[in-house]
Amino acid sequence: MYTDPISDMLTRIRNAQAVRKSDVLIPFSKLKFEIAKLLKHEDYILDFSKIEEGKFPEIKISLKYKENQQPVITTIQRISKPGLRVYVSKNKIQDVLNNLGVSIISTSQGLMTNKEAKRKGLGGEILCEIW
Repeated sequence: MYTDPISDMLTRIRNAQAVRKSDVLIPFSKLKFEIAKLLKHEDYILDFSKIEEGKFPEIKISLKYKENQQPVITTIQRISKPGLRVYVSKNKIQDVLNNLGVSIISTSQGLMTNKEAKRKGLGGEILCEIW
């Protein structure tokens, strides 16, 4: 049993890219599905889908690589953890790596990137940063 499912998801993606796997399976949850949707929208992964086979549903994420087999995601890290939550107000949302990366923020209107949250004037909990 693990206490932080988002960290588990990010670690599975990181480990799968380290050994150049094309796909990774992650236990399903609505939050992780929304994170995968944002990763697809920001063009960090090829595709994702919910798989209903077996005892528990899973998310299948197809990882994306550059021409030289380098992963598109160079760094993916958890910011807000169960032991230390990190919140940001709408005025203090920062760019990630001079707008080359994104952070995923949990707002009152759902999950969104830092750019979208800044545009809508929303703050929230910073879940992770990707570049």
